[in-house]
Amino acid sequence: MTETWCLHVLILCTLRGFIYQLCTSFSNMLFLTRNRRILQQGVDFKQIDQEWDWDNFLILQALIATLAFYMFPIPANLPVWSTRGFIAIIILHVLVSEPLYYWAHKCFHGSYLFTHYHSLHHSSPVPQPFTAGNSTLLDHVVLAAVTWIPILGTCLIGCGSISMIYCYVLLFDLLRCLGHCNVEIIPHQIFEIFPLLRYLIYTPTYHSLHHREMGSNYCLFMPLYDALGNTLNSKSWELHRKISLSSGEIGRVPDFVFLAHVVDITSSMHVPFVFRSIASMPFTTRLFMVPLWPIAFVVMLVMWAKAKTFSISFYNLRGRLHQTWIVPRHGFQYFLPFAAEGINNQIEEAILRADRLGVKVISLAALNKNEALNGGGTLFVNKHENLKVRVVHGNTLTAAVILSEIHQDIGEVFLTGATSKLGRAIALYLCRRRVRVLMLTLSTERFLKIQKEAPTDYQKYLVQVTKYQAAKNCKTWIVGKWITPREQSWAPSGTHFHQFVVPPIFAFRRDCTYGDLAAMRLPDDVEGLGCCEYTMDRGVVHACHAGGVLHSLEGWTHHEVGAIDVDRIDLVWKAALKHGLKPVSSTRKQVQM
Repeated sequence: MTETWCLHVLILCTLRGFIYQLCTSFSNMLFLTRNRRILQQGVDFKQIDQEWDWDNFLILQALIATLAFYMFPIPANLPVWSTRGFIAIIILHVLVSEPLYYWAHKCFHGSYLFTHYHSLHHSSPVPQPFTAGNSTLLDHVVLAAVTWIPILGTCLIGCGSISMIYCYVLLFDLLRCLGHCNVEIIPHQIFEIFPLLRYLIYTPTYHSLHHREMGSNYCLFMPLYDALGNTLNSKSWELHRKISLSSGEIGRVPDFVFLAHVVDITSSMHVPFVFRSIASMPFTTRLFMVPLWPIAFVVMLVMWAKAKTFSISFYNLRGRLHQTWIVPRHGFQYFLPFAAEGINNQIEEAILRADRLGVKVISLAALNKNEALNGGGTLFVNKHENLKVRVVHGNTLTAAVILSEIHQDIGEVFLTGATSKLGRAIALYLCRRRVRVLMLTLSTERFLKIQKEAPTDYQKYLVQVTKYQAAKNCKTWIVGKWITPREQSWAPSGTHFHQFVVPPIFAFRRDCTYGDLAAMRLPDDVEGLGCCEYTMDRGVVHACHAGGVLHSLEGWTHHEVGAIDVDRIDLVWKAALKHGLKPVSSTRKQVQM
């Protein structure tokens, strides 16, 4: 029987963790919850790190449950079901757990206990289901007692059952998650029809008030005890009604939107509503993600068939709301000829939606601004001439970031992807600095077109080459088109590979260094940022994202689409530095032996 009991404890712990994970995922599904959120600020990296070990209390309670089996005369063969057991545990919960927790919780808000213990739980600015587990050992011991006393009591009087234990514990956790989810899901009409019900079950708004004002709403799940103890916050019902009524309205309109897309099936799990903690770290494939790949694949198919652009994250910067929206398409789909029209329709609808809402700037990410797809955004701007929202590809700042990494004493560079939008701008800018640019392209026509754009005195610095061998003596490579390890082998020892190609090239050469993709760190006063942008470090975004942010901060009224205006590169760079956007030092990666 001991083995059976331990197995039940293990299963129960797994189910409890699953409930907290599901509720946290729901809380972070902005496309479902953004208009029902109680506190509007985002969950930042500091809170996520602080709550990283939220599940410690599950381990503690598992140990306590195991010890209880040995310490108390619990019947060895509990039945699967007992109606008397359910009645008994409800009575014990209402008459023992609720008042015990209310009294203990109120004591925890005393000066000494709050300062030394309970303040940890209240240090999280935005309640989330994981916040429920962010407490000290003393808090967890008290909560364990409150949780397991009714179970133990019911078993000792001979009314216990397996189903009763599972139902009580899992419902207990579900209600704890409800109180900390920061999303109001209980309609206020229920309390108007059944007024007494408001004293029997709390709401997310009710417990959120406790976290904000702390001197009231101490109850476990039943506001009745706050009413009896004269600690019920007078704003509880009205605030609940207000938030419940506003759920159908359009919430705050973002000032800036970054329109991204999914990179691949594995990285589609790198979002806050799947694994909050994983999304707060730069993306890398993890072993536990592998079994989830089939689910992600099915989700990809559903998104392809049915989904529209949706919001996945947000942060605030200097009073402005910035959101990231996702076009429900994966990277490989952008290279399917038959998918192009559907992708453009998705992007167009997102732009028009942003325009209707009153968004000021929308920035297109990566493949969403592909030249072959929509001319770097010109398709939408030309089609809708009266757009109020500014459409931005952000490539001017991307070019500026890459160029800032080219040292002034460099006299020659080798450029692949030379006739692309970015390649053209980089070549024209560098030739004005009297840098010899070896432009790798087989198209003489496109090369000559770019060369003619350069001032006459600088055209000689642009040189067309058709083979990688031409760069065998050049130690500065700027990679805008993916190159194989064999092609890299033509670079001399000591070469540094700058790059603006997606995905980044393999760091193949041990005797060379490799730069990261162009990126910038957001200003220090960013608030509520809690997820990483793909492989970027915390607080770092792709340069095209930063370019859209800059467009918003500067209040520029022009669209930034199509070809890059080379004359604006220096202006954009200086403006970015002025606003606190910081260049990220290119990581000098070498292949390790």
